[in-house]
Amino acid sequence: MRRVPLFLVVISLAAAAWAFGPAVGRAALPAASAYEVNDAHFHLTNYVQEGTNIHDFVRIMGNTVGRVALFGIPLQQQWSYGNTGDFAPTYYLQTDAPLYYYSFTDAFIAMAYRSLSAADRARFDPMITGFNPTDMYAADHVRRVLTTFPGVFSGIGEFTIHKEFVSAKIAGETASLTNRALDRLLDFAGEVGLIALIHNDIDAPFPRPGLEPYQVVQLRDLFLRHPQTTFIWAHAGLGRVVRPVPDQLGILERALSSPALKNLHIDLSWDQTAKYILASPEALKAMADLINRYPDRFLFGTDEVAPTNQAAYLNVYRLYAPLFARLTPAASEQVRKGNYVRLFDEARRRVRAWENDNIKDGTR
Repeated sequence: MRRVPLFLVVISLAAAAWAFGPAVGRAALPAASAYEVNDAHFHLTNYVQEGTNIHDFVRIMGNTVGRVALFGIPLQQQWSYGNTGDFAPTYYLQTDAPLYYYSFTDAFIAMAYRSLSAADRARFDPMITGFNPTDMYAADHVRRVLTTFPGVFSGIGEFTIHKEFVSAKIAGETASLTNRALDRLLDFAGEVGLIALIHNDIDAPFPRPGLEPYQVVQLRDLFLRHPQTTFIWAHAGLGRVVRPVPDQLGILERALSSPALKNLHIDLSWDQTAKYILASPEALKAMADLINRYPDRFLFGTDEVAPTNQAAYLNVYRLYAPLFARLTPAASEQVRKGNYVRLFDEARRRVRAWENDNIKDGTR
């Protein structure tokens, strides 16, 4: 072999370190196993599209949270002077004014993601949310976002169909699980490989005794109609006042045990969901037993919105500690980290392949 001068070797190694290594002045990221948890459900911005600077959020994640499914909120709360006067509402419960779909959220999330270093970008899986699920053009919006921002997004959602106190406030046509526009959107998600994170309450708020929770049947049928789409059902359908329905865990178990619903996963997120799981020792044991039987079907998420510090961000994670303690070590590892990696790594692979096949070189 021809002898290479030592100074050229040094220069080459230095160049490689500059191109591929961590930025100067910043410690290398710890191995994935060093993190405690991944977050499958996080809102960088709130209902008036304000939030945490993404660079500050990386510091908030620290060495505790490894990867995060990143999205804004697809709805903007209108500030109606006739309703609240000079008071500017920042949350949907603070005013009677309507909500409306806010498509710019996707460009905002994409640009925030692109502002990060390559190492920090690897820790995020941005999601597309700025579409109206009643619009037959919703799928076209998602396609347009993918072709405008290739290499960025891994899924759609969290988007809402039935949600207590929210659905009735959204201007325009009311979303429905039976709307053809939703089917067209989810068909496209399945084609591309995008994960679909959907919020749909399991029941109506304050239901009358004996009233059938029609959402359960419609939601099951939606999942069955889209076997090629990977679903994450947010909060197992629970909410502030939407309580577990009779046989809630039986409904989940029948779904998770069905070969026809192998595309369905459950996100354990939000402090409001935790309050039901932790309501009693019996409830906690029953939920832990279910997860231990199906450890590959649950993911943890915070559902935090624009946190300002790590204590606030990790509050929900700490709330779930009693549940994690009841899981087997292997199940806990899967719920906290492994299932996220498996699902989102596959989504990244499939979406990048679709982009490679469908985006012309001149638009990359």
